[in-house]
Amino acid sequence: MKKYICIDIGGTSIKYGMIQEDGNFLTTGEMPTEAMKYGGPGIMKKAESIVEGFLKEYKPEGICVSTAGMVDCEAGQITYAAPLIPNYTGTEIKKTLEEKFHLPCEVENDVNCAGLAENFNGASKGSKISVCLTVGTGIGGAILIDGKVFHGFSGSGCEVGYMHLPGGEFQDMGASSILVKKTAEYKKISPESINGKYVFENAKKGDADCIRAIEEMCDVLGMGIANICYVINPEVVVLGGGIMAQKEYLRDMLRKSLEKYLLPSVAQHTRLEFAQNQNQAGMLGAFCHFKKRH
Repeated sequence: MKKYICIDIGGTSIKYGMIQEDGNFLTTGEMPTEAMKYGGPGIMKKAESIVEGFLKEYKPEGICVSTAGMVDCEAGQITYAAPLIPNYTGTEIKKTLEEKFHLPCEVENDVNCAGLAENFNGASKGSKISVCLTVGTGIGGAILIDGKVFHGFSGSGCEVGYMHLPGGEFQDMGASSILVKKTAEYKKISPESINGKYVFENAKKGDADCIRAIEEMCDVLGMGIANICYVINPEVVVLGGGIMAQKEYLRDMLRKSLEKYLLPSVAQHTRLEFAQNQNQAGMLGAFCHFKKRH
C-alpha cells in the first residue's frame, strides 16, 4: 500500500505522520514550531528533518503539507503569514522540498485542510456544500463544494476572520482568545492568570462573568456564521478549534444564536456540526489535497 508523509505546520506546533492511501496513519508525532524564535527558515529546517527521518524507514510517494497562512496551491508558496510566524511570507515550501528530496509535494492552508478532512471522513462527509470554521486565536474558514475547496479568484476565498461586523472584525470579537480577555476584563484580573478551561469550568458552576463572556462569544459567532450562510447557503457548517471540545455546553447556545440571525427558511436547511478529526485534521486534509492534485 502506498504511503505519504504528512506535515501540519501551526503557529504553536508542527504535527507529522506517515499515512497510507486508505487514510490510516502508521505513525504520528509532534514538535514545537518555535515560530517567533526561528521564523520561516527555521520551520523549513524542521520540515526537512521530518522528511529525512521518515526516508530512513519508509519509501513514501509524496509529501503532503498543511500550513498556517495564505497559500498559493499551484506554487506551494506562502503568500501571506501573520506576525505570529515571522519571515514566513514568500516561503516556497513545494519547490524547496521537491528539489531536496525528489518527491512530489503539495501544500494547502490548514483550515482548508481541516475542511477537506471533515468532508473525507468527518462531520461534513457526503455533503454537497459545507463550510468549516476553526475558532482559536483567530477565526479561519473553508468552503467546500462537491468535495473541492473553493479558493476564490486570487486564493483568499473564505478569509472570514476579516469580515466586518458591528464593533470590529469577526476574529477580533468571536475568537476563543477574546473569550479569555473578556472574562478577565469582567473579573478585573489579568488575562494571563486564566485560560479557556477556567472560563468553562466556572461557567458550569454558575459564574455570571464567565457565562456572560461565553454568551457574547456565541452571539458574535452566530452573527458571523449567519452572514456566511446568506452568501454560501451551505448544507452544513462544521466548527473546529480547541474551544469546540466544549460542544455539549456550546451546541444549544450556538444554535440559538444562529437562528436569531438566520431566516427560518434558511436555518431549517442549515446543519451545525462539530469537527471530528481534532489533532489529525490538518495532516489528513493535506493528504486529501495531495490526492486530489495527483
